[in-house]
Amino acid sequence: MAEHIAVLSNPFAGKGRGRREADAAVAHLRAGGAEVKVYTGDSAASSLVLAAQALGANPRVLVVVGGDGTLSGILDLVCAASVPVALVPAGTGNDLARALGLPRHDPIAAAELARTGVRRAVDVGTIRTAERTASFLTIAALGFDAKVSDRTNRLRWPHGALRYYVALLIELARLRPMEFSVGFDGAAPTNAAGTLIAVGNTASYGGGMPVCVGAAPDDGMLDVVRVAPLSRIRLLTLFPLLLRGTHFTRPEVRHDRVREVTVSAPGLVVYADGERIGEDACTISVRPAALTVMVPAAPEVSA
Repeated sequence: MAEHIAVLSNPFAGKGRGRREADAAVAHLRAGGAEVKVYTGDSAASSLVLAAQALGANPRVLVVVGGDGTLSGILDLVCAASVPVALVPAGTGNDLARALGLPRHDPIAAAELARTGVRRAVDVGTIRTAERTASFLTIAALGFDAKVSDRTNRLRWPHGALRYYVALLIELARLRPMEFSVGFDGAAPTNAAGTLIAVGNTASYGGGMPVCVGAAPDDGMLDVVRVAPLSRIRLLTLFPLLLRGTHFTRPEVRHDRVREVTVSAPGLVVYADGERIGEDACTISVRPAALTVMVPAAPEVSA
């Protein structure tokens, strides 16, 4: 096939937003004269197969319409193919788009980056557990926040955002300190009780909560945020600080920048990019500049 743009979409992303934004993106690219080949998946497994097909046809750019989980699910294929990605954010969180300054509410502007954007090499995180090895783009959650995500996914009622808050209340009632063992960059691990650990390639998760405030997706480092044991009341008072990104001022919060971290704890659950990765123990590392993303050109600065 002649030089073309491939569009891979998850129509179910963002509660149906993916379908609408894929249609808008494809129409815009074709109206601009681009040759476009469309691949539409209906599950993570089918998206993986379709991504392999799309990349096998050697597109100039792969446009991915979906959320952070949609892209992370095909990440290893995309990195291996060295094909740049244009992301049309259509998920619920879209934290990678937020970190890269991509249009998050304009699918046409996001799709246009496939034609006129500039290439930016970004880092990719890797999580190794006993169950699997997985790549991620934003933040790996270990501890209380991962348990809330896990509980949310297991609840069958209620529906929508209310399910998350029910899960939060359940896990808050069950809150106990976790006995973490943490080792940085090959050093011997140390043991310390804590509430949660977040390992960030980007600053935010959950649709803009900057738990790893200051983390940059292209610095070759991981930002590790640890929160000491907290009572239920003190944990609730910490959440407003998390939303404002001012929690590093609290004595219960520690921040380190590393290239690799190993974490284990009884009952540990590991989540990244909204997906459950494993449990009990993991090693998280970074692959610098492993993915190329089309981003807006930096505005010119007048002299």
